[in-house]
Amino acid sequence: MSRIRLLLQRLELPGGFILIICAPNVLAAEELAAVRNELQSASFVDGASTAGWSAREVKKNLQVTHDTESQAKLQEIVRAAFLRNAMLQAATLPSLLTQVLFNRYDLGMEYGPHVDAPVMGSLGNAVRSDVAITIFLSDSKTYAGGELVVDANGMECAFKLDAGSAIAYPANSLHRVTPVTQGARYAAVIWVQSQVRDASKRELLWDLHNAKRQIFGREGKSATFDAISKSHANLMRMWADV
Repeated sequence: MSRIRLLLQRLELPGGFILIICAPNVLAAEELAAVRNELQSASFVDGASTAGWSAREVKKNLQVTHDTESQAKLQEIVRAAFLRNAMLQAATLPSLLTQVLFNRYDLGMEYGPHVDAPVMGSLGNAVRSDVAITIFLSDSKTYAGGELVVDANGMECAFKLDAGSAIAYPANSLHRVTPVTQGARYAAVIWVQSQVRDASKRELLWDLHNAKRQIFGREGKSATFDAISKSHANLMRMWADV
């Protein structure tokens, strides 16, 4: 997907559904430029160093060294962009976030099929990974390959978004990054612990959220809007794990 025309991609399959959100322009142009500039001088290490014992076998990329001044600057920019993006907030309903991971795939690098760790961080700083978010940092025309491929109940869906755009998808999905065959692919990844851990319930809340906005746009604060708002609020109250 070199152009994002649909903000929501819902894949309904015989085995169930998977909800994938594609959000354009998560990073503003000046933020994207600042991140790219910082990455040019950042220190990178072997990405396999942070992978689990099985994922380490298929993870072939580089990532920015933790606990450096450069990494702190990058963290601040991307976290702020995520927190102000209304679409991603409504879709993921975040309660906790991991640190942002910045990675690079050079020629021949890839990340084979894997599922993200269910809990990330350390004792006292643990985050349940309900939703994974990838923010594409490289112009899609500057590299070949490097698509994010998500397995949706046996059907593979490939994504290659415009620079500054983000994709949010269930972290329990089997997914991979295809080999880069030209250029270099830079991306930022963050994991979200949602206030509502069940993906099917998050989907219902997302649908009601959008229905509220559409009804308000047509009718204002009507009786129908109030009824939908009440159901949305009460379901959130029923399901929120806070």
